[in-house]
Amino acid sequence: MQKKFNITGLCMPEKHYMADISEHLHKIKEYVDEGNYFSIHCARQYGKTTTLYALSRHLERDYLVISLDFQALGNASFQDENIFSLTFAEYFIRELQLTVHEKSPLLKEQCDLLNAAVRSKDDKFVLFHLFGYLTSICRTAPKPVVLMIDETDTASGNQVFLDFLAQLRYYYLEREKRNMPTFHSVILAGVYDIRRLKMKLRPESEHRFNSPWNIAADFDIDMSLSLEGIGQMLGDYEEDHHTGMNIQVIARFIHDYTSGYPYLISRICKLIDEEISLSTDFQGRTTAWTKDGVLLAVRRLIAERNSLFESLTEKLDRYPELERILHALLFVGKEIPYNADSEVITLASMFGFVKNKDGNVAITNRIFETRLYNRFLSMEELQEDDIYKASLWDKNQFIVGGHLNMRLILERFVRHFSDIYADSDERFIEESGRKLFLLYLRPIINGSGNYYIESRTRSMGRTDVIVDYRGEQYIIELKIWRGREYHSRGAQQIIGYLNDYHKDKGYMLSFCFNKKKQVGIQEIVICGKTVIEAIV
Repeated sequence: MQKKFNITGLCMPEKHYMADISEHLHKIKEYVDEGNYFSIHCARQYGKTTTLYALSRHLERDYLVISLDFQALGNASFQDENIFSLTFAEYFIRELQLTVHEKSPLLKEQCDLLNAAVRSKDDKFVLFHLFGYLTSICRTAPKPVVLMIDETDTASGNQVFLDFLAQLRYYYLEREKRNMPTFHSVILAGVYDIRRLKMKLRPESEHRFNSPWNIAADFDIDMSLSLEGIGQMLGDYEEDHHTGMNIQVIARFIHDYTSGYPYLISRICKLIDEEISLSTDFQGRTTAWTKDGVLLAVRRLIAERNSLFESLTEKLDRYPELERILHALLFVGKEIPYNADSEVITLASMFGFVKNKDGNVAITNRIFETRLYNRFLSMEELQEDDIYKASLWDKNQFIVGGHLNMRLILERFVRHFSDIYADSDERFIEESGRKLFLLYLRPIINGSGNYYIESRTRSMGRTDVIVDYRGEQYIIELKIWRGREYHSRGAQQIIGYLNDYHKDKGYMLSFCFNKKKQVGIQEIVICGKTVIEAIV
């Protein structure tokens, strides 16, 4: 059977093209070898389930791995301690029987005893009894027992789950103090950081940091896919299909847009393989596996509705403070220090919106960033803004021979901005200037292009917008005027950036508060590069 790129459920190397995660598995095994209890928490569709499956196979030579998924239990299983204990015991025994085919007499005896307790449906069977049996099973097992539980978020709103964690904690401590037989290692996987569950369930200050999972080791392995891992996956694909793609270039291009987010990588590749390669614009895999093909896949991905984007949208709707910090980060150009004690930053990181980049909060990847820009720019009040209406009126004038006339776009934006916002104060321009330009730009490139903000240049004073339109890139520096010396440095910076992108022409849009400013367009040549500057 021919392999496919997979974006739903478990990825299996026999069926799917997959990035190499062996480095992740080796690092996680080090945690297990040390006997740690820990949680793997990362955003939705970040490959947790696939990683746990691969990890189970990776560990099975040295450990008896019992792998559970709390999605299999359902809400009724968490009604009370008795129901949960009986259900967990039945699930555990079932998985143990599937894992260990030949049991020693002692292990078989303990399994039979637990099975009998489950069948009796004793209404007095609680966690204390459950863990008594689990301890006996761990003592008689042929190898150290590793317990892995996926989708712990399913249980995170239940007190009985906290009590279950407390039991794990108790036996972990007793293992250390009295060498009591118990699980060698426990791995819990989900989106939420289990160590913060007490805060989530009981937000009163005295319970805020009283987590039953405070025994967990810090898990600091970056679960994103590396550039090398993406290249290996594309190499496997190339061996099967012989497209002639430049694997290193395409892997780098995909990584630049996704920053290693597993679902986004697989979705882009799946779009290229199954849709774009069949379109009339590309007519085959050879022309589809190019930068143009990747850009088209990115545009389609950003525009579509999928389970990942729906999950992110739901989080924004549920947490208004999350939306506010992302809005400030995107439009005001505000640098926000990454503070692990900030609940809103922790939420944003946990859900996958942001990451810690050099001590500051940064949007996780270009695709999320553009999707967020589109969300904010699609708000009803912005659609009523005069600058947006002007763009709708003007938009057909800017495409000449399939190319954007970026100079004309800047000219018209300057004219409309001066007419509409000439009397606005400095604070309004600082907070809204970038937003209004992107609002004007969006209808013009919609459907045929994308834009993203180059994170290396995001600051209070300067932002570079990269516009991809039909495979051609336009570099536009947006900046707040801070005096001639600062302006001169900005001009030199854009020259360096044009060199990076191998471009001879760039654009600057300067928001100037000087009352004697000369509004309009000028063309300057610096170091052999042409820079079109617009001043408003």
